[in-house]
Amino acid sequence: MNGNRSTKIQSRSPIERTLDKGFYWAARIFALSIGGILIWITIQVAIQAVPAISEFGLGFLFSSSWNPVNSQYGVLPAVYGTVVSSFIALLIAVPIGLGVAIFLSEDYLSPKIQRIIVFLVELLAAVPSVVYGLWGIFVLIPFLKEITPLKGPGMLPAALILSVMILPTIAAIARDAIINVPIDLRQAAVGLGATRWEAILKIIVPAASSGIIGGIMLALGRALGETMAVTMLIGNANTINPSVFAPSNTISSLLANQFAEASGLQVAALMYAALILFAITLIVNILAQLLVTRLQKI
Repeated sequence: MNGNRSTKIQSRSPIERTLDKGFYWAARIFALSIGGILIWITIQVAIQAVPAISEFGLGFLFSSSWNPVNSQYGVLPAVYGTVVSSFIALLIAVPIGLGVAIFLSEDYLSPKIQRIIVFLVELLAAVPSVVYGLWGIFVLIPFLKEITPLKGPGMLPAALILSVMILPTIAAIARDAIINVPIDLRQAAVGLGATRWEAILKIIVPAASSGIIGGIMLALGRALGETMAVTMLIGNANTINPSVFAPSNTISSLLANQFAEASGLQVAALMYAALILFAITLIVNILAQLLVTRLQKI
């Protein structure tokens, strides 16, 4: 088998071998370039953040004060808002997205209708975030005011909009992972007497779990970094309030609101906040990769 493969490779013309080698090196250079660009961006942000890092140190992470007049800066409320809004969005979007993925991959509908719905779900990802923000202001918030204690922009409408924005990512990647489960597993489960839902929940979904979790983590990264829609809906209050009906803040909305008019130490503080957001996203992605790798070995 390996001998035949080696013979086929050796039988290629010099031009084909040169093209293969060129493609290999081009792909490698592009891959390394992506890593290099990411490192360069991080270094530039860190350089701009040095004055704030020197001034506030790790206390910047645990302070709730953000007062440019007195040069007092702390990012704890923004970190809290970023993490909580993303968690609430995942709590809503994951079960719905997984349900949509199962529904659109297990032949509950005719292929024509299924393709239309798949297209519509994926189309949600193409809607600009400012459109989601405007819809939240003029439709979602007035609706929530009628059925909840919400009085205006706050954590809840921002989290609900985030859940809608990350839903197509979760649904599309989960659907692809479920579709790619070998047909032999489905047939074996049915052959052993499993019902359709037993096969889906006990065999197919666990077999596709690495892909599903990868999609969830990708969606989490989107939620952590979303700016415009969240800025329009979260209220931009630099305080920590356990109520989801109260205004809050995120690191992204903090940057969007203050960077244009910032100067001096405030710019450095905002860069420090951006560096923290980058660190949070990096940690999430590392944990996701470790989890996916572990699941693939099971």
